[in-house]
Amino acid sequence: MFKQQITGFIFFTLFFLALDTYVWQGIKTITPQWSQRAKSILKYSYWGYTVFTFVFFLLVRFQFLPLPTSMVKIMSAIAFAVVIAKLIWVIFLLLDDIIRLGRWIQQYFFSDVETAPDRPSGISRLKFLQYTGLVVGAAFVGTAIWGIFKGAHNYTIHRKKIKLVGLPNAFKGLKILQISDIHSGSFWDREAVAEGIKLINEQQADVVFFTGDIVNNRSEELLPWMDLFAQIKAPMGVFSTLGNHDYGDYVPWPSAAAKKKNLEDLISYHKQMGWDILNDEHRVLEKDGQKLTIVGVQNWSAKARFPKYGNLEKALEGAPKDILKLLLSHDPSHWREEVVGKQTDIALTFAGHTHGMQFGIDSKFYRWSPVKYVYKEWLDLYTVKDQHLYVNRGFGYLGYPGRMGIYPEITVITLA
Repeated sequence: MFKQQITGFIFFTLFFLALDTYVWQGIKTITPQWSQRAKSILKYSYWGYTVFTFVFFLLVRFQFLPLPTSMVKIMSAIAFAVVIAKLIWVIFLLLDDIIRLGRWIQQYFFSDVETAPDRPSGISRLKFLQYTGLVVGAAFVGTAIWGIFKGAHNYTIHRKKIKLVGLPNAFKGLKILQISDIHSGSFWDREAVAEGIKLINEQQADVVFFTGDIVNNRSEELLPWMDLFAQIKAPMGVFSTLGNHDYGDYVPWPSAAAKKKNLEDLISYHKQMGWDILNDEHRVLEKDGQKLTIVGVQNWSAKARFPKYGNLEKALEGAPKDILKLLLSHDPSHWREEVVGKQTDIALTFAGHTHGMQFGIDSKFYRWSPVKYVYKEWLDLYTVKDQHLYVNRGFGYLGYPGRMGIYPEITVITLA
C-alpha cells in the first residue's frame, strides 16, 4: 500500500510539474513586450502559487496542517478550477504547436523559399489561439469561484402543475415539495443552508419528499445538520428514501458489521428528524375518504456502476391495486426500466441523483449538461403517455463545492 501511495505521489507530482511548465512556456510567448520587472513579478507569482499549492495539500494530506474541513474544501475547489483552466489553455496551446509544426514541416520539406514571408499586420492566427485559450481558461476560473461562493446556495424554486389521470378529487391541488441529494458531508456554510430550509418551509407544502443521498458516505456527516433538517415539516408528513451514497459503498470499512451499523444509524437519523423513511415500503394517505399511495424504494439503478438495492415488487406488496401511486426512487434510470409501461398505476415518480452535474445551461429555452450523455432523463419533467418522472436538480453538491449554471433546487409540484 505504501509503495502504491509513493508511486501515485510521484506520478501526480510529475504530471502537474509538466503541466505547469508547459503552461508557463505559453505564458512567456505572450509577454515579450513586458518590462523585466513585470516579467519577474509574473514569474514569482506563477511559480509561488504552484509551490504554495503543492506544499499546502502535502501538509493537509499527511495531517501536518489541521484546518477546518470547510476551508480545505474551498481551497481544493479553487485549486481544481485552476487546474481545469490550465488544461483548457493547454488544448489551445497544443493546437497552436501543431499548427507551428505543420508549417515548419511544410517549409522545410516542401518549400523552396528560404525565409518566411512577412507576417500580416495585426494578431496572427497563432496569437489568436493563445489569447482565446487564456481568456476561456480565466473565465472558467472566475465562474468556478463564483459557483462556490454564490452558486452553491442559490436555492431556486421550480414550480410545476401536473395533471394525473385518475387522481382522486380530494387530492387535486395537493402541493408536494421535493428535495434531493442533500450531501450534508459537503456543506461548508451553515447560515446559507439554514436559509434554504427556511425557504422550504415558506412554501407551506402539504407533503414533502426527499429522494436520497443525505450524506456522501458516512452517517456521522449528517449529525451537525440534523437540527436544521428536522425543521422541515408538512401536514401530511415528510417521506424519504435512500440514494447510492447513503450505503457507504465508496469508503473502506473495518468490517461488514461497521458498514451495516453506519446504515442503521443513518436510517435512525431520518426517523429522529421526523422523516418517514421508505425502504421498499409504501404508505397510504387518506383525505375526505379518498386515498393516495406513496411508495419508496431503496436505490435501484439501470447503470452497472450504481447499486440495485431497491425492490419495487416488495414495496408494492399489500398496496391497494386500484389506488393511484406516487413513487420515490433516487436514480431516474429506474423509471424506464421498471415503471413505465410496467407499473401503470404509478402515475408520478420523483428522482434525483444527477445534480444536473452541477454545471451546464438551464434556461427556459435550452438545457444542456455533460450528464445528458449518460442519463436520458437527467433534469426536470419527463412524460410517457400518462406516466411522469420529475428529476430534481439536488439541494446540495458533491465533489466540486459549488454550482455553475444549474443551481440547487426546491421543487413544488401541484397535482391536478
